[in-house]
Amino acid sequence: MVATLVPIDKLIGKIYPVFGFCLLFMAAGILVALFVHHPQLPEIWNGLDNKMPNAANNPIFPMMFVSIACGAISGFHATQSPLMARCLTNEKQARPIFYGAMITEGVVALVWAAAASYLFYTPEGQVVANGQSTTPASVVNILCNEWLGTVGAILAVLGVVAAPITSGDTAFRSARLIIAESFNINQKPLMKRLSVAVPIFVLGLLVLIYSFKDKDGFAVIWNGFSWANQFMAMVTLWAVTVCMAQNKKWIWISLLPALFMTMVCTSYLLISTKTGFGLPHWLGYLISSVVTFSLLVWFFVWKKRNSNNFIPTL
Repeated sequence: MVATLVPIDKLIGKIYPVFGFCLLFMAAGILVALFVHHPQLPEIWNGLDNKMPNAANNPIFPMMFVSIACGAISGFHATQSPLMARCLTNEKQARPIFYGAMITEGVVALVWAAAASYLFYTPEGQVVANGQSTTPASVVNILCNEWLGTVGAILAVLGVVAAPITSGDTAFRSARLIIAESFNINQKPLMKRLSVAVPIFVLGLLVLIYSFKDKDGFAVIWNGFSWANQFMAMVTLWAVTVCMAQNKKWIWISLLPALFMTMVCTSYLLISTKTGFGLPHWLGYLISSVVTFSLLVWFFVWKKRNSNNFIPTL
């Protein structure tokens, strides 16, 4: 709540670098442990089969590209880009900050993916796991205690806890600013900030209560969030593609991922039995293909009709 109401430099800029250090230290520690312990890891061709529970209802495509919080591409991270852009003093800082952060996060994800594949997909790792829960938090807890010791485990907890906390406050903060700018509400006076933030907090509290009251509440919310994350990225990619076309830039760099994410989001919504319509897989894929192809045709028809109005920028 405090992080939502106060400027970024008052709290986030002072405390979150500590969480970031913990997250990076944890990943570096696990990476070193992989080389020190040299555990048996499954070959990539041994992991192509679907290992999800109830695999028949959870096909690798599109579930794999949605099930992880950031999925194939992070729409949620994209919502933070405009906020961080306002903190830059020079446009040249954008590349190391935005590209650098996402590449670093990708490396962290790869380290943990390798460690998790050892822990749950090899006989040696399953002995270490000893039938324990396979939730992400359990993976972190088991590996950090096994490989990093007490201090490493504490830092790991701090790093992991930071992820949902930062997700929460950045979501609230971006929502407050989006609403304030949409309705031209001055955010300098505290009462003006509260007038926008309090209703958001109330809505968040209701969602929290639901997640506690219903045994499957959090799972439903999380699945919905994962899909919405990818949907937001899909819409953004299409918007970027339109902008690139209007400025006579090379459109394929955003058009191809836009098409891919359209297929992912549409098929997930149609096939998923948890937060979607639960259609047969073949029917979901067929409808998704038609929707994706139709959007592609629509885009090029629009581009051809309006090409005379497009003005290239420097």
